[in-house]
Amino acid sequence: MQALYAQLLVGLINGSFYALLSLGLAVIFGMLNIINFAHGALYMMGAFCAYFLLTYGGINYWWALILAPVIVGGFGILLERTMLQWLTGLDHLYGLLLTFGLALIIQGVFQNYFGSSGLPYAIPDLLKGGVNLGFMYLPIYRGWVVIFSLVICVATWYLIERTRLGAYLRAATENPTLVRAFGINVPRMITLTYGLGVGLAALAGVLSAPINQVRPLMGADLIIVVFAVVVIGGMGSIMGSIITGFALGVIEGLTKYFYPEASNTVVFVLMVLVLLVKPTGLTGRAN
Repeated sequence: MQALYAQLLVGLINGSFYALLSLGLAVIFGMLNIINFAHGALYMMGAFCAYFLLTYGGINYWWALILAPVIVGGFGILLERTMLQWLTGLDHLYGLLLTFGLALIIQGVFQNYFGSSGLPYAIPDLLKGGVNLGFMYLPIYRGWVVIFSLVICVATWYLIERTRLGAYLRAATENPTLVRAFGINVPRMITLTYGLGVGLAALAGVLSAPINQVRPLMGADLIIVVFAVVVIGGMGSIMGSIITGFALGVIEGLTKYFYPEASNTVVFVLMVLVLLVKPTGLTGRAN
């Protein structure tokens, strides 16, 4: 039973990263209609940003949780202003190819300077150690990752679905001409939305750094699974991405316990089954 609980914990942690990353992807696709294949590379940049802040600036983990998403989000805004904005109205394939090329360039630059091996990032002192729950030993940092990720996901969903700003964002994607008539700067809102999605990826990278170490290809290992999560939940669906991310992490953990050979493919099998039954995903809506 302890092995089962341990795999469930690993599944919840992986689900936390899946949820945060797929949430950022869903925000970008839902608001900008761009399939952002550079998301994994930007997740990696978040982890490296935290590493640089600590190594060269002496800035600890807690400040990195704030600064890394802002810095990488700013880089994302630069990408949107200089490249992605010109893809508006074009086929999704153009955005996919451009962001895939950006991902290869970013990963290649970091791999050239830092190699493929992982760089250590220490767990903050406040979150070291663990708690004996009786049926299992829970590392404090891993519990923190699950809870913090859930809070961020719910807060993002609330911002987009339940606030006036979120209403403006959703309206700007559906009828930008009408929104402009109310004096709202639609291009600026779209840019900030892309920055928000990238910032969520960078935040996931900071959370991942003490667990998975900081590696140039850490995003490449996750991005395909994260895309599967977004497809299963429904492209552009905020709540669908959150629920599916956590659920698939748990399912993956259970599969590792009962049938380890299928743990790397179970997500894609589920994706195929869901698409056969409901092509728009679990919570997606047909256009």
